[in-house]
Amino acid sequence: MNYNCMNPFTFTLPTKVVYGVGAVAHVAEELKNAGGTYPLIVTDKGIVKAGITGKVLKLLEEANIPYEVYDGVEANPKDVNAEEGARIAREKGCDCMIAVGGGSPIDCAKAIGVLLAHHAEYIKPYEGKTAATLPNPLLITVPTTSGTGSELTFSSVITDTKNHYKMTVKSPYTAANVAVCDPELTLTVPASVTAATGVDALTHAIEGFTATCSEPMGDAAALYAIELISKNLVKAVENGNDLTARSNMLMGSMLGGISFSHADVASVHCIAESLGSMYDLPHGTCNAIFLPYVMEYNMEYCKERYARVATAMGLTWETVEEGAKKAVEFVKQLTKDVKLPTFASLNADPKDFQKLAEMSYKNGSNGSNPRPMEVEDYVKLLEIVYAAK
Repeated sequence: MNYNCMNPFTFTLPTKVVYGVGAVAHVAEELKNAGGTYPLIVTDKGIVKAGITGKVLKLLEEANIPYEVYDGVEANPKDVNAEEGARIAREKGCDCMIAVGGGSPIDCAKAIGVLLAHHAEYIKPYEGKTAATLPNPLLITVPTTSGTGSELTFSSVITDTKNHYKMTVKSPYTAANVAVCDPELTLTVPASVTAATGVDALTHAIEGFTATCSEPMGDAAALYAIELISKNLVKAVENGNDLTARSNMLMGSMLGGISFSHADVASVHCIAESLGSMYDLPHGTCNAIFLPYVMEYNMEYCKERYARVATAMGLTWETVEEGAKKAVEFVKQLTKDVKLPTFASLNADPKDFQKLAEMSYKNGSNGSNPRPMEVEDYVKLLEIVYAAK
């Protein structure tokens, strides 16, 4: 087993984590302690409708903190969403942000912060890992799903609406200052969303652990995330009010976020981001559908690591080959147990597979996949998953 302990790396986690049942009650206190006075609440209409945004607003009102609300964030957040949010923040004079929701509002808030920090109108010039060079304004994240881990990552994935692809704005400067993580806020998530976001979180942990740029501290987070998610996802799907399962899932999602943020994702995300760009499909669902098939495709290139994944899942094995196969089969069965849709049931068109494969190949995370991937490999994978029942 290669533990990567001879390879140099850096590990930065600038986000303060406030975790626990009822933790949302500390939002106003954390805002004041961090020096925020007039936040822009970045959220989406679904979170507003669920009443979660209202809980945060009530806490701010009780603390006599004025605020503005931007609830126009779309699924697969768009460049125009970030630009609109930044315009509102400037016009109203907001000095900080609170992102309430899943990965979309949180990623959008990070991008808004980049625009505010750089006094910029458009987010496109800040694509990549080196363009954002100034600290974002104060950001507090309040996750409402157990999936993206975005509350603790340095990445913001934003859809470029002109060129129809997902770009990544990545920098330690985009990380939240404080993440207020309250499992109770995930109790209202529907079973189908719990399933998709839960396997999405598992994808982050497995890809973070097996990426070519993985490192030991992220590996440790990944393995614990895999253990928590694999043992609690079905429980959370079958009984959304199981607070223990919900708590374990939120912690697994957070740890998965730490893992891939300090390493990278890989081919599962390359495909999912291409599908999201072309069809605006839910990111978590796409990751969840493709995870076991990409694992199977990669198996010969990272058997030892997949065997470690199997151990984290509670499986036993005699050889690394057996362990790797058991890990893949576990994930395949898990996607069936939580009733994920098939790829063919979505609105993807096989005529687009070549273009999707080219987009996946060009994705910045393609080189982090344990198996080198060419365009034809992505075409083959798309065909395999489309034919799967």
